[in-house]
Amino acid sequence: MKVPIPHELPKEEVRRRLRERSHEMADHIPGPMAEVITDWPSEDRMNMTIKAMGHDLVGSVDIEDHRMIVEVTLPPLLSFMEPVISGAMQDQGQKLLAKD
Repeated sequence: MKVPIPHELPKEEVRRRLRERSHEMADHIPGPMAEVITDWPSEDRMNMTIKAMGHDLVGSVDIEDHRMIVEVTLPPLLSFMEPVISGAMQDQGQKLLAKD
């Protein structure tokens, strides 16, 4: 599942906000004790593993000039929730990039 999230920020600012706020992503995932683990294989790509509700989801965020693309691989069991998850990702992505 790919979710484009538009922005009007310089790429450097998107990187800074993602680095500083990535720990907040777990707060928006349903279920107790959600965890988000991130790493940066390149300056414009953040990989993430999301551990929640007994599942490990693997994804990434690619930073482009006017949008970031959040991609998460959903297991078949959760595929029916794709529209809800996609909407939540778009909403939370916008909040994550919101002005300090």
